[in-house]
Amino acid sequence: MEGVEAYGFSAAMSGAFLLSSLLFAAVNRRLREPYMDEVFHVPQAQAYCQGRFLQWDPMITTPPGLYLLSVGVVKPAAWLFGWTGSMVCSTGMLRFINLLISAGNFYLLYLLLLKIHQKNKAVSGFQRILSSLTLATFPTLYFFTFLYYTDTGSVFFTLFAYLMCLYGNHKASALLGFCAFMFRQTNIVWTVFCAGNVVAEKLNEAWKTELLKKKDERISSMRTSFSDLTLITRFLIEYLISPKNLITLIALTWPYIVLVTAFFVFVFVNGGIVVGDRSSHEACLHFPQLFYFLSFTLFFSFPHLLTPTKIRKFLQSLRRHRVQYILITAISLFLIWNFTYVHKYLLADNRHYTFYVWRKIFQRHELVKYVLVPAYIFAGWSFVDTIKSKSIFWILMYFVCLLSVTVPQKLLEFRYFILPFLIYRLNIPFPPVYRQLVELAFYIVVNAATFYLFLNKTFQWPNSVEIQRFMW
Repeated sequence: MEGVEAYGFSAAMSGAFLLSSLLFAAVNRRLREPYMDEVFHVPQAQAYCQGRFLQWDPMITTPPGLYLLSVGVVKPAAWLFGWTGSMVCSTGMLRFINLLISAGNFYLLYLLLLKIHQKNKAVSGFQRILSSLTLATFPTLYFFTFLYYTDTGSVFFTLFAYLMCLYGNHKASALLGFCAFMFRQTNIVWTVFCAGNVVAEKLNEAWKTELLKKKDERISSMRTSFSDLTLITRFLIEYLISPKNLITLIALTWPYIVLVTAFFVFVFVNGGIVVGDRSSHEACLHFPQLFYFLSFTLFFSFPHLLTPTKIRKFLQSLRRHRVQYILITAISLFLIWNFTYVHKYLLADNRHYTFYVWRKIFQRHELVKYVLVPAYIFAGWSFVDTIKSKSIFWILMYFVCLLSVTVPQKLLEFRYFILPFLIYRLNIPFPPVYRQLVELAFYIVVNAATFYLFLNKTFQWPNSVEIQRFMW
């Protein structure tokens, strides 16, 4: 980081943290008691603060990483500053831990952008800082910075593990992956993603060597189209059945293999992935979740994905590959028809945005979910088009992880899309500055609207005296 860029980054990060602190104070003035899932998380953390580590609320479905980290931060701080009584491990203090972690997320996002795009000398320091600021204020993640939820810490350890992987420190990456798993079990998928990065890099090197041997310059090792999947599949089979290659890959990825093996032992001993209450977290093959994620990404990345150039290119692709698109449309319709699930929370809880998305769009008519297929296909095409600069092996590996982390979820929940979105957004080429500014402005507007609704537009259920608030 050069001098001017370092000062610029420090100013952006300090300014963002100051504004977030002011917003944090406003949230805690209006909302002093635990809200929503905090009613489970806060008492559990307070029990840990009091040394009751064997106490566990059966309604909590994630491992105790958030509470262990909280004790590790609050207890030394209480000893250092002489805090006593209700201030130690209060709701506000526990929430403040997430605010501190959010500053770490800002820094990690910057370091990841620096590492991933290090070969692109055309990218300026201003663009890196601007992208870091934008992703740090990504609305779905930013909102939960101010509540005592697992999302902020989950993102921190996952991004940290990814960064260590890119730097080749795979033992540290696997250890950080374990920490991420302790916040949310599905983060094990991003440990596999880190291992997949290593494998994809070795495959890409071997692929380029293979192409040089054949002197086939028509196929680029970096921009292979999906029409060459047969050739790639044959190459993968030949590469992976070689004992020498397998030994090399195992030697490179063994820390991740150990962690994933431990995860399967945990699943076997626990009798499932979910800790605690499993009745509302049943796994299923919910393939439309991929379509919801693509739509979510199109919405939050519209300055990059929804451009006149992309629409024109998509229409050209549609004309050239009609048969393929007809097949994709048929498969999409079949998946929606046979694998659409509606979780009871989605229909019952009118505090979440997803409730209104489902009611205002999908419940208008039975055919709406099928009518949206062309939009899903465009979103998917545009999504893939923005990451085509990555190797075909990286793209395949990312989609395997994306499907693994979204499809088994029965509940449509935007929080589940945070990590796959961030990893996607970190890896797309840097857009022009004006698009980045539009993206940042859009995020600021969405955040402002969200916090205005959350703080000011409260309501009550007919059978309850508690104040309810709109949220992600």
